Amino acid sequence: MTQFDYVALDVAGREKRGRVPAANIEEARQRLIAKKLYVVSVGEGAERPAAGAPLLSIGPRRLNAKQLTLFTRQLATLARVSPLEESLRTIARQTESEKARTLIGAVHGGVLEGRSLAEAMQREEKSFPQLYRAMVSAGEGAGSLPVILDRLADLQERQAQVRAKLFAALAYPIVLAIVAMFVVGALMIYVVPKVVEQFDTVGQQLPLLTRIVIALSNVLAGWWWLILLVAGGMAFLSWRLLQDPARRLAFDRALLRLPVIGRLIRDLHAARLARTLATMVASRLPLIDGLTLSARTVHNRALRQASEEMVEAIRGGGSLSAGLRRTALFPPLLVYLTASGESSGQLDAMLERAADYLEREFDSFTAAALAMLEPAIIVIMGVIVAAIVLSILLPILQLESLAGV
Repeated sequence: MTQFDYVALDVAGREKRGRVPAANIEEARQRLIAKKLYVVSVGEGAERPAAGAPLLSIGPRRLNAKQLTLFTRQLATLARVSPLEESLRTIARQTESEKARTLIGAVHGGVLEGRSLAEAMQREEKSFPQLYRAMVSAGEGAGSLPVILDRLADLQERQAQVRAKLFAALAYPIVLAIVAMFVVGALMIYVVPKVVEQFDTVGQQLPLLTRIVIALSNVLAGWWWLILLVAGGMAFLSWRLLQDPARRLAFDRALLRLPVIGRLIRDLHAARLARTLATMVASRLPLIDGLTLSARTVHNRALRQASEEMVEAIRGGGSLSAGLRRTALFPPLLVYLTASGESSGQLDAMLERAADYLEREFDSFTAAALAMLEPAIIVIMGVIVAAIVLSILLPILQLESLAGV
């Protein structure tokens, strides 16, 4: 007989896992039903552990961004044509990742217990953020869950596109900078000392540039471990200092004042905020709830504080556009389009347009900034290498001039 792995619920609603021998899946189901178990999933398990998570489970027990987006899109499609419980079971069966299958199975089990989908997702809150669950709850309450899930999937796909563009734009300059540092380090630690040995018996004072390069080479070759230790210590000390809320707030404010980085952070956050709020307003979720939940996802403390101040201003009877204007941290275009949307009753559409524009501006600004950064790295590396080569050639030219005399 074949061994079948199963996930089931007993009469008390507790999850049960294990293996059952049977000739086929239907016989395995019947055996489990005879034990008064409600079958959540059952499948052939020749190479899987009998129960629990995989023995070699690595990494956190949560869905990553790609898995969550795929799950949302699949559930939005299936929920239109089949009951929620059946949709979750179907997704769990066709999911390849064991971790994802376990997480979706847990949500499915919660729905079978009679909980709402949002309540069932709360079991796995690391995989389903509070903002996500709030929108699902709004969709369940309004009877438009598939529509809300489609909007959620669109939102996640847009955010994934922004992350992918940012990563693609930064990948080449980062790799180029790392390679440049390794090349310069190898020249200073291994090449320069070998060449300098040839000048020890000359008896003449070496040029200033050569002496500087030799001194730097000696420091790097003899004390590289201390340099790494000091750099690591400074990084750890900086991290500890930034754990203090006041210092972190001051640091994040200083970041926003930087010429290039500050604008990138501001525009990226503004686009994400506009996109999220547009989705939540279109989903008929209260604006204050959407803004409150969105503020918790902001990493920059200055922008998070500004978002929280907007929440308080709206609670006091103010408008979203007035709150955005009062913070003086958001792009004027976002403020203007938000005010237009509030006056025309099309806030979600105007926020969507603002997000589209800000994302395009972010893409073009990032492309222009990185187009300048790449040649700057090459030029800096060329200057350093040229200085090293010149420091080696100068003593040789000096010796030739002496020999000519």
